[in-house]
Amino acid sequence: MNLNEYIDHTLLKPDATLTMIKKLCQEAKKAYFKTVCINPFYVKHAASFLADSNVKVCTVVGFPLGANATSTKVQETVTASKAGATEIDVVINIGALKDNNQAVVLQDLQDVRAVCPKNIILKVIIECSLLNEEEKIIACQLVTKAQADFIKTSSGFAGGGATVADIKLMKDNIGPNVAIKASGGIKTKDDALAMIAAGATRIGTSNGILIINNKSNDSEGY
Repeated sequence: MNLNEYIDHTLLKPDATLTMIKKLCQEAKKAYFKTVCINPFYVKHAASFLADSNVKVCTVVGFPLGANATSTKVQETVTASKAGATEIDVVINIGALKDNNQAVVLQDLQDVRAVCPKNIILKVIIECSLLNEEEKIIACQLVTKAQADFIKTSSGFAGGGATVADIKLMKDNIGPNVAIKASGGIKTKDDALAMIAAGATRIGTSNGILIINNKSNDSEGY
């Protein structure tokens, strides 16, 4: 297994600068990571920095709360894809899910899916730390119905993070065409390998360089 190819090299901090994004892209190219995951403002810059590589540009939509109007999420998706993003991580409408308003949650995701060009990979962040088991199962079902490519554990902004138990629960409840992205609190190689063993095929982390070098990071981070 080439662990590098599982990693979305992530920088979503509100104080991220263009210099930091450029460094992130340089690191991703050198390490052959799958993507860089960045805020929408920097998509066009990252696409330029990565033009001579196989590293893809991933950005976030409805981030980090998921409570944006659907029309806003749709426009964010259109703008990001035109700027050079080929992967979109959209946050589910968490409040609507907790209200068991499944029709609203599903339509929200379907509308985003509908404006994704064919080459766009769509991942749905369900924010596991805010959901009970029943809600997580419903989220898996809705993400599958919306024909998303991935279900993702966390935004990294709501406390908690990826757990092996959540990855296993997702694996048991998603459709065969949906993959799993583990994100939030993955700081070591052992953390990443445990998530992959449980069923994740993508790892979102700001600790990618430390992970592939088998070093640890005790600081707070995505």
